[in-house]
Amino acid sequence: MSVVGFDFGNESCIVAVARQRGIDVVLNDESKRETPALVCFGDKQRFIGTAGAASSLMNPKNTISQIKRLIGRQFSDPVVQRDIKSLPFAVTEGPDGYPLIQARYLGESRTFTPTQVLGMLFSDLKIIAEKNLNAAVVDCCIGIPVYFTDLQRRAVLDAATIAGLHPLRLFHETTATALAYGIYKTDLPENDQLNVAFVDIGHASMQVCIAGFKKGQVKILAHSFDQSLGGRDFDEVLFHHFAAKFKEEYKIDVFQNARACLRLRVACEKLKKMLSANPEAPLNIECLMEEKDVRGFIKRDEFEQISVPILERVKGPLEKALLDAQLSIENIHTVEVVGSGSRVPAIIKILTDFFKKEPRRTMNASECVARGCALQCAILSPTFKVREFQVNESFPFSIALSWKGSGPDTQNGAADNNQNTIVFPKGNPIPSIKALTFYRSGTFSVDVQYADVSDLQAPAKISAYTIGPFQSTKGERAKLKVKARLNLHGIVSVDSATLLEEEEIEVPVTKEQPKEAAKMETDEAPSDAVPPSTNETDVNMQDAKGTADASGAENGVPESGDKPVQMETDTKADAPKRKVKKTNIPVVELVYGGMPPSDVQKAIEKEFEMALQDRVMEETKDKKNAVESYVYDMRNKLNDKYQEFVTEPEREAFIARLQEVEDWLYEDGEDETKGVYIAKLEELKKQGDPIEERYKEHTERGTVIDQLVYCINSYREAAMSTDAKFEHIDISDKQKVLNECVEAEAWLREKKQQQDSLPKYANPVLLSADVRRKAEALDRFCRPIMTKPKPAPAKPAAPETPTPPPQGNEHQPQGGDANANADGNENPADGSNEVPQASEEPMETDKPEAPQSSA
Repeated sequence: MSVVGFDFGNESCIVAVARQRGIDVVLNDESKRETPALVCFGDKQRFIGTAGAASSLMNPKNTISQIKRLIGRQFSDPVVQRDIKSLPFAVTEGPDGYPLIQARYLGESRTFTPTQVLGMLFSDLKIIAEKNLNAAVVDCCIGIPVYFTDLQRRAVLDAATIAGLHPLRLFHETTATALAYGIYKTDLPENDQLNVAFVDIGHASMQVCIAGFKKGQVKILAHSFDQSLGGRDFDEVLFHHFAAKFKEEYKIDVFQNARACLRLRVACEKLKKMLSANPEAPLNIECLMEEKDVRGFIKRDEFEQISVPILERVKGPLEKALLDAQLSIENIHTVEVVGSGSRVPAIIKILTDFFKKEPRRTMNASECVARGCALQCAILSPTFKVREFQVNESFPFSIALSWKGSGPDTQNGAADNNQNTIVFPKGNPIPSIKALTFYRSGTFSVDVQYADVSDLQAPAKISAYTIGPFQSTKGERAKLKVKARLNLHGIVSVDSATLLEEEEIEVPVTKEQPKEAAKMETDEAPSDAVPPSTNETDVNMQDAKGTADASGAENGVPESGDKPVQMETDTKADAPKRKVKKTNIPVVELVYGGMPPSDVQKAIEKEFEMALQDRVMEETKDKKNAVESYVYDMRNKLNDKYQEFVTEPEREAFIARLQEVEDWLYEDGEDETKGVYIAKLEELKKQGDPIEERYKEHTERGTVIDQLVYCINSYREAAMSTDAKFEHIDISDKQKVLNECVEAEAWLREKKQQQDSLPKYANPVLLSADVRRKAEALDRFCRPIMTKPKPAPAKPAAPETPTPPPQGNEHQPQGGDANANADGNENPADGSNEVPQASEEPMETDKPEAPQSSA
């Protein structure tokens, strides 16, 4: 089972894997730890990651980036509208109101959803992990921003499915950072809580998390964020500053040229990094636009001055996180800063002033999320045994369920009969299950929606669930229990609906039992029935008033996760005359903006086709490179070490042929199929292989001849030796060995004379393979003779072998002592029954005779 953590960022991605010794960040094909989050569409194939970055400057309009900002958002979203203005590729609105990315692929215009493009990125990251692990990668943990909506989380899961991945968990990036921070700490307190603020300023967003640490656990106390405050905003400030400057000084407008915009943005990003370490920095770009070289210069003070609108927004999420965690600045023990955008000195100054303490950088700012995800994957995986460390995650939004009441007006579509309740309040633990009770007479629907969308800038409605059809046997409103689940990914869904009907059964009961039963009907689940720490809650949804007005113990009573219908089982136990019949009811899900399963399957098939096309093109390039390499290599060798092994006319003709193929490669053969390149290489090898063979035979021949000569001399010496270890071998056999050696030596002498008379450019008559075969044949013939084992020596005299002690012999004089006589004569009946002893007597009488005869 693979244990992999993926951190897909707005600009770059990182892959971490768990090994027996810990967590490693793996390298991509260019031996880099970060892989650009880019997909570049070409005329024949895609270029993803590092390959896409290399092609982006030459093909900006078909290079897709910033996918994290587009996925799961509506086209009309202000964030999307603001972002697409700076994107070099075209983004249009699809028929469903969500963005579609326009790109030219395989010579024609194509449209892709952001989910599809993210699936391509995940496919590339998966390949990187598989190459490193030398194993298939399926199970993983993926880091996501805390502000991702339900739809965005579902889109990430769909993208992972397209790539052939199975995420065990979508993990909040700040929580992953907290896990990577705390799991290695051995000095965490057992009772007092250590509060740490994690500030993650990435390429496009800022996230703040306050976590409370105790020994073996971390509890997330609060989340806050700014979706559009990151390192790229500082890049954008510099970009607009220099764009205006160049327009004034050089009379060029970079906004009119996509490639010029891209190059200036890359230069501004480098400039920002220089200003993080230096008080001033220059900017120089050759031939930016209209063949003009541009120069610029800026000081850090000026940079911070033009960045004031961005820097002023940093305090907002910090204050909100403290407020939600109900902590003061004094309660924060440590501040940890991570993220690529956190290296701006002005941000560190703001954090220092706010928390009244210097922020720390004990973690790798870019890799901590991927490491935390790999750790979480290892915790969820049975493959690894990880140090006990509990992660108590909290949900950053409030989720409400709404439905129409069950009154008569509902059937007429009365809008004022809508009711709702917050089922998963902000800060609710993840995962969690809530059980809700409804009284309905027929099919009804439940909507899942955000209680507050002010921070999200997203539609309130998440999904709708149609529950039914069902029919009550009593003809009145039926009681239904509906389970709502907030899963590990932070996705809310209605899992199941159960129809509960009480049936009368004929069982004699005592007078006290009905009273108890009546009590249980009102108090469905005693508050002390289960520990208060459980994440499952039973809520009674009456139709006239909201749940806030519902009376009795039914509202907000904890229930056991294993027994979601605790009330019925308790009632049954206390009132045997009633039996609860449970019937599962169909639940149909509709996710607003979600990708239907059929579309996901089509996307999987498209991804397979594109991956196959990429693979074919890579193999074609490899074959083309092989032809080119052969041409250069062979031409050099013909003028160097192969020169003596080819005639001059043959060499000139071959060089001319190589030149012809080289010209073809750069003209008509520039764009050919894999089969054409294979055929061209085979054609060249028909001329080149005999030359290479002659050279190879010449260089190897001396070594194999020496081996044969050594073999001949070794067996000849052994056959003629007077050594005692060969005395047992017959003279005739030794003569056979000598004859075989003479024959092999004569063969070698004859062939060597023929070979020495030939020039090097002639085909050899003494081949290395023939010499090896001759040596093997000689060895097969001589070895059995010369290694024949000596015959076994004659048996030694019997007195030298110890005589076994007698076992109950009655007539042996040697063993006939008093004890033997007593054993043999005292119980004759027993002796007659000992058949094995009787059968052994001849063996015992025979044994002494051997030494007598030999003596």
